[in-house]
Amino acid sequence: MALNNKYIYVAKTVLVFKNTPTKRAFYPLQSDTIDLQVEGTGWQLLFARLRISPPSVSVNLGQLNTKDFIVFSDQLFNINKQLESTQKVISVKPDTLYFDFTKRMVKRVPVKLIDKLSFEKQYGIASEIILNPKYVKVAGPKEELDKIKFWPTDTLKLTKVQNSSTTRVALQHSIHKNVSIYPSSVEVKLPVDEFTEKTIEVPLKITNNRNYNSIKLYPKKVKVTFLVALSNYAQVDESFITATIDVDEWQNLKHHQFTVKITEFPDYCKLVSVVPSKIDFIVEK
Repeated sequence: MALNNKYIYVAKTVLVFKNTPTKRAFYPLQSDTIDLQVEGTGWQLLFARLRISPPSVSVNLGQLNTKDFIVFSDQLFNINKQLESTQKVISVKPDTLYFDFTKRMVKRVPVKLIDKLSFEKQYGIASEIILNPKYVKVAGPKEELDKIKFWPTDTLKLTKVQNSSTTRVALQHSIHKNVSIYPSSVEVKLPVDEFTEKTIEVPLKITNNRNYNSIKLYPKKVKVTFLVALSNYAQVDESFITATIDVDEWQNLKHHQFTVKITEFPDYCKLVSVVPSKIDFIVEK
């Protein structure tokens, strides 16, 4: 019988803001946890002590379009609608929420894909991963937007991939004060293909030849072996690859052979070997 009687108890509840101002940036000057003074039965009091209380309460911030504070006593009716019919919120502590306002700005930043991909043997990314959209809009106080250079996605985890796919990935939740993002997800197109080995003879280019008329290389070409997607096999030729030697390696470092450096290479090919990797030479002044 005692548990059926009405009692007044306190329940701690987290605030969820609704109907936030669209033209004013803000952040609360107090905690997002409030104390609800609730009238309910002894059973509900018992459950509240066991932390079975309303997990959150929605608060309408529409008044912030003209004011800098929210008074809970003005919203008790709507707050009570969110609770069980046998519960009644009598008061809220604190009764007034105060907010600090700054000018709201919008900034466009690139999306950064966070991924953890593993492929079946001989498969891999064949060309550029396409994000749609590539950029998102973030809105909030200037001092917060200045910290944001890009916006990361949630981690895209795929295993044993061997086919191209299109999926939607959510963007990470904001860790910045009063910063919102639009849209909240992006489309990710993964171009996947089987890779095979290809070898191309590439002529060597000489760099930093400032003081000598003629430098003869032995050999004049190197064999570059790499993995390339089957769909790009015919397309990739020697024009996609640049192999160089640096004369300063001999003049300044006194090396007796030049080291071959690959200075241009297709992004979505995988270099396997360069033969030879060291080049003999004769310098004629």
